[in-house]
Amino acid sequence: MNFETILGKVEFLEFLRGKKATFLLSASVTKTCEIPNISQAGIPGHLHLTPTLDAEFLCTKQVHSMPQIAQTPTGVPTPALITRAIHELSAFSNIEILNLGLEVIPEINYFKIHNFAIKPSNRIDDGAKINAMEIFQKGLEFAQTFKTNDDYVILAESIPAGTTTANATALALEYACEGYFSSSYKNNPSDIKKIVIEKALNRINSEDELFEKLSSVSDNMIIFNAGFILGSRANNLKVILAGGTQMAAVLLVVNSILRSMDGQIDSSNIALCTTKWINKDENSNIKALLEQLDFPINVYASDFDFELSNHPALKLYDQGEAKEGVGCGGALCYASINGLTKDQVTKKVESFLA
Repeated sequence: MNFETILGKVEFLEFLRGKKATFLLSASVTKTCEIPNISQAGIPGHLHLTPTLDAEFLCTKQVHSMPQIAQTPTGVPTPALITRAIHELSAFSNIEILNLGLEVIPEINYFKIHNFAIKPSNRIDDGAKINAMEIFQKGLEFAQTFKTNDDYVILAESIPAGTTTANATALALEYACEGYFSSSYKNNPSDIKKIVIEKALNRINSEDELFEKLSSVSDNMIIFNAGFILGSRANNLKVILAGGTQMAAVLLVVNSILRSMDGQIDSSNIALCTTKWINKDENSNIKALLEQLDFPINVYASDFDFELSNHPALKLYDQGEAKEGVGCGGALCYASINGLTKDQVTKKVESFLA
């Protein structure tokens, strides 16, 4: 099992071979997920529980807030299974949960949940109603004071409908992104998303201040993690953003904040790791998103797929369902540099579905 270098230098990831990592899961709810058919990242009618269930399964290999794991209507299980499988085969030193606006707190013992007094954000077509500056400051301060004995941090996300809010965020900040954002669906419900995003963008003006725009069209995960990235530079923390186009949107927000203050960032200790399914997705373009940054960035994609599996639900990943989430792209790159094979990971994931 290996990885492809999309942007930057291979040396960053190679340097981390065999080194220890803390895994942080940013778990959040945007009520945009309540819009019918905009996302299939979870159980229909219960998408707000997806990040809660993902956190529970990632930490404990069980879910407690529902009888079953989060899965799409077509039966594709949450990518949390992949990340959990890798943790069991080559454990992260720590797994910690960032509560960035959950409706239901995960039922987990012995795992740290960081609470920031953040509420779920509203649906963006009605105005997200976020205090973006406050959320950004919380992310900034958390990173500045975050302590770890590990060599690097893997920063992941779970937020249903997050690709829609990410797309709206990038457009509000005037980046070129037509057709660049992915979807949990094989066939992106672009018509539904387009209507929602247009309504969201109609609520802002081009002359609005940056954080005013983010307050209306973005989500807590993107804003907080943009703060985390900038705050992490204070102690030179090595950070892998584990995700796809949503994490690309985090970096675009960082970029816009730096532009607004004529600032610069040393990005040599930052990388983004995603999946083969995102990298090869014909309906999105993560490379084109990240090439718009004013700073260089290391970007990698795992070459893992479910070629060795006969499980029909897992084969749907290779057909374009789900694609990314719960840090599975970062976890798969971590698996590569820690000597795990495709066969090992596949069998471990299958064992959860037996």
